[in-house]
Amino acid sequence: MVAEDDTKQAELVRRYLEHEGHTVTVVEDGRTALEQVRHREPDLLVLDVMMPRADGLDVVRILRAEGREVLVMMLTARSTEDDLLLGLDLGADDYVTKPFSPRELVARVRTLLRRNRGSEGPATAAADHTPAAGDKALSVGTLRVDPDRHEVSVGGTPVVCTPGEFRILAAMAAEPDRVFTRQRLLEELHGFDKYISGRTVDVHVMNLRKKIERAPRRPDRLLTVFGVGYKLTDPARTNAKSVRRASS
Repeated sequence: MVAEDDTKQAELVRRYLEHEGHTVTVVEDGRTALEQVRHREPDLLVLDVMMPRADGLDVVRILRAEGREVLVMMLTARSTEDDLLLGLDLGADDYVTKPFSPRELVARVRTLLRRNRGSEGPATAAADHTPAAGDKALSVGTLRVDPDRHEVSVGGTPVVCTPGEFRILAAMAAEPDRVFTRQRLLEELHGFDKYISGRTVDVHVMNLRKKIERAPRRPDRLLTVFGVGYKLTDPARTNAKSVRRASS
């Protein structure tokens, strides 16, 4: 779905995406975009920021508050880092700033869809969280990340993550206690990209802490290594080491 109130811009995006083989629906305002997504959720929403009847930031805010995980590619004439980070903070998966190359947008759409589909498990996957033979789920303490099913849980409680959050968490869960630099985590998101920065990673980490930490402002699972980056650890093991040091 393309939500864009500039008719010529919307038509250009539609033609390029249809040439790529996608079925495209075009809407011209934010409220209609919300109604259409609720009626029939698309694989991906190309969402302009400046629109009538609800701007793009409001649309993505509402969709994420409703628990909808549709991929969102935002289009905006705003190019400051704070504006870009606000969209990511609200749950957008990528950004393209105007003016942009339609070929670049199509390439980004292709990448988002490929990575998302690649992370989905088979349709016949079991609904429970019981490890089976050949289970490739990653565990760090009570945190469990299943790359095949694209599922995350803490202590058995499901956690809903955006595709970007999931990619960061899966990479870190595969190597517990390893310190990941911001640049390394950016590679898990989009690779080198002039529209994002190390602060993009900080936003994703902040949102992940809200979801997997008991006290997000005092994290004991997803830790900051000052001057370097972040690492994922087992809080129980870290606390046990602290007790041993205190008693020695």
